[in-house]
Amino acid sequence: MLDWTDKHCRYFHRLISKHAFLYTEMITTGALIYGDRQRFLSFEPFENPVACQLGGSNPQDLAFCAKLVEDFGYVEVNLNVGCPSERVQNGSFGACLMAEPILVAECVAAMAATVKIPVTVKCRIGVDDRDSYEELVDFVTTVANAGCKTFIVHARKAWLSGLSPKQNREIPPLRYDVVYQLKRDFPHLQIILNGGITSLDACDEILDQVDGVMVGREAYQNPYILSTVDQRWYQDAHEIPTRQQIIESFIPYVERQLHNGVRLNSTTRHTLGLFHAMPRARAWRRYLSENACKQGAEINVLLQALNLTLNDVY
Repeated sequence: MLDWTDKHCRYFHRLISKHAFLYTEMITTGALIYGDRQRFLSFEPFENPVACQLGGSNPQDLAFCAKLVEDFGYVEVNLNVGCPSERVQNGSFGACLMAEPILVAECVAAMAATVKIPVTVKCRIGVDDRDSYEELVDFVTTVANAGCKTFIVHARKAWLSGLSPKQNREIPPLRYDVVYQLKRDFPHLQIILNGGITSLDACDEILDQVDGVMVGREAYQNPYILSTVDQRWYQDAHEIPTRQQIIESFIPYVERQLHNGVRLNSTTRHTLGLFHAMPRARAWRRYLSENACKQGAEINVLLQALNLTLNDVY
């Protein structure tokens, strides 16, 4: 979810669900060691529970960054071993690490020795021709022995050459059966399934087999899918917010960001899918896309978009 689940996105999603567990976009260790840590790691306590996802392959660097993550107030640090992008491969981390379980174990052990918050791993079911179930079991066994108790498994293998990141999310077939078998073989571990989930009913079916589900693109492109999560799985009977209420609650945050010099479209771009499948969804997206990016755009753009949409939606 690089460039997607930034702090503005997470604040917006938290207005829709109080309890859904949120993840940052992947942050490289180099960005935190040599870059602006405040920019990459700062977030509002309102966003919690939030896990910070790191990308890296040097155990000492990851341990240092995990401590930064803990000190900033995140409740989990997650090591990405599933991203197949060429840029990530060139940095020797992401999905290419699926072929190096001992190194991943060393990274996890170093992080776990440094922080008190959980250290988790997000991975694929395989990479390139190393996609046998036996190799996946070896990977999980090796990394679990180093202290990882939670694996978030994208139920597709990754091809490190020949497919783009987008194609790697679509072309390799989904193998939920592999993730289900992994849970049966490792009942003491928390196994969370990721990949291709587009409805909460599908989540119910998956949760009969594993401990959790991670929803990425669907939650971003159709964020209102999160509106009933609290009632469905967290026994929270609070009133389900309407789309209008969500935007009205988001406005004070957007105004604060504008006051701090953040451009309007940096916040509103995450709301484009809120009216997904509604009669005026296209009008909402078009008005914000055309106007929120303009130099000096203010909160009235968001208000006008809402007014135009509500005229026909409600």
